[in-house]
Amino acid sequence: MKIYDFNLNTIDGDNVSLEKYKGKVLVIVNTASKCGFTPQYEDLQKLYNKYNDQGLEILGFPSNQFAEQEPGNSHEVKNFCQVNYGVTFPLFEKIEVRGKNAHPLFKYLTESVPFKGFDTSNASGKMLSTFLQEKFPDFLIDDSIKWNFTKFLIDREGNVVERFESPVEPMDMENNIKKLL
Repeated sequence: MKIYDFNLNTIDGDNVSLEKYKGKVLVIVNTASKCGFTPQYEDLQKLYNKYNDQGLEILGFPSNQFAEQEPGNSHEVKNFCQVNYGVTFPLFEKIEVRGKNAHPLFKYLTESVPFKGFDTSNASGKMLSTFLQEKFPDFLIDDSIKWNFTKFLIDREGNVVERFESPVEPMDMENNIKKLL
């Protein structure tokens, strides 16, 4: 199985095959509008603006699975992202990214690159790790998505090469992205 084998609905309801992105470097990220990490939309858009013409695509997948931080419908999510962060990269319909109903794409991503823990040497990593241990300890058990804004980097051949947990800022991925472009 490859990343290109998946079909998903865009936020506007159009069904697309990820084969459309063959030959591109991809960042696939699960998103939410009411999360402490929501400002990452801004830097994701900066990366998209800077590298899209060199073959970078960022694909955003809203999910309401983490403390119900993405309650809106597709129109509300799209409008929020455009108005508040100027998002022009592709957004998809809201999906589940963990658990028994997780979309097969996110099952594939998490099986391809397992969870390696949080960098607790930075404040955000320590905070999220502590929060999950206290409030959602079962989230830490396996390789599933731990929270909003988990980012996966995919090379031009469709290989999942790296996973960046929620606290990792998008600009901290820039060198990894440049190496693949």
